[in-house]
Amino acid sequence: MESPTLADWVGDVESFSSHQWQLKPAVFTPGALASPFDLDELDAAFDSGLLRTPYLEMVRSTKVTVPAEAYTTSRVVNGSTHQGFADRAKVVGLLRAGATLLLRHVDQWHRPTADLAARLSAELDRRVEAFFFVTPAEGQGLATHRDDADVFALQVAGRKTWYVHSAPTTADWSLGELPDEEESPQLLRRVLEPGDVLYIPRGFAHRAVGEAGLSAHLSLTIRDISLGDLAAALQQCLTEDVDIPARPLGEAAITDACATLLSHARTKLATIAPEDLRLAARAAQTRHPADPPHQETFAATARDWDSTAPAAKRAGLASALRTWHRLRDGGRSTS
Repeated sequence: MESPTLADWVGDVESFSSHQWQLKPAVFTPGALASPFDLDELDAAFDSGLLRTPYLEMVRSTKVTVPAEAYTTSRVVNGSTHQGFADRAKVVGLLRAGATLLLRHVDQWHRPTADLAARLSAELDRRVEAFFFVTPAEGQGLATHRDDADVFALQVAGRKTWYVHSAPTTADWSLGELPDEEESPQLLRRVLEPGDVLYIPRGFAHRAVGEAGLSAHLSLTIRDISLGDLAAALQQCLTEDVDIPARPLGEAAITDACATLLSHARTKLATIAPEDLRLAARAAQTRHPADPPHQETFAATARDWDSTAPAAKRAGLASALRTWHRLRDGGRSTS
């Protein structure tokens, strides 16, 4: 099934871009929008036996850290003990006690979620990451906090009350939980039903509280350019096509490399406009590893094995015989 587009999430993309994007929070009710990751997929992840930390975490908003051993178990693999494997019974017990289950970077290990993140990343020209939260009634996984990302929260199951507060008032705002002394006016309070989408602009403080029963939502975080991204892009721009040995030997060679690099950088710097730097940083941020030219599945390999293996064996045997004949004849000529 094809991943939904941005229009499936927000309706009129042009109106969203003009009135909400990075300006104010909003709730959308697309209705038919389904999450690629839901409670059934969560069960499948546990059933696989491969879910483990750091993709799995239990959190509380009370500043009480839930130790990993409280929701994971160890296994003996090839004679060695390995920690951090998800334990469903422990997780459910902690949920009943008020903790929230957080699955990190679902896009890295669940293919349909990865496809969704990639599609939105291409549309928004930004890196997109996915997180999944399961919260009990009256539970709150994270205290009121600010994220360094725009967020789409898709309610997957149950109901959850969201509170969104104002944007930072200064440019040096901090990530994470709001300090106790900071007052942030509330802009939005809304109970999300399954299928509802909440948009939270970057830096706007927010929190979510579970309603009756168990609730789950998928958060898509849209990362924007940081100072680190701009610095890395500038370095890349200034050092493109520079002709310097990778490891100059001796002080004289190192000094020459410094002079060449500085001269090259000064020349390049005069040609780089702010828009060039922004585009370079954006491209690096959204760049995905190139797919191999041919991704062969194990099932296809097994089906083709009988037809390809004999030919490969014959080719390998012929090559080995040619090598042996050369060695044998060479030995005879020198004896």
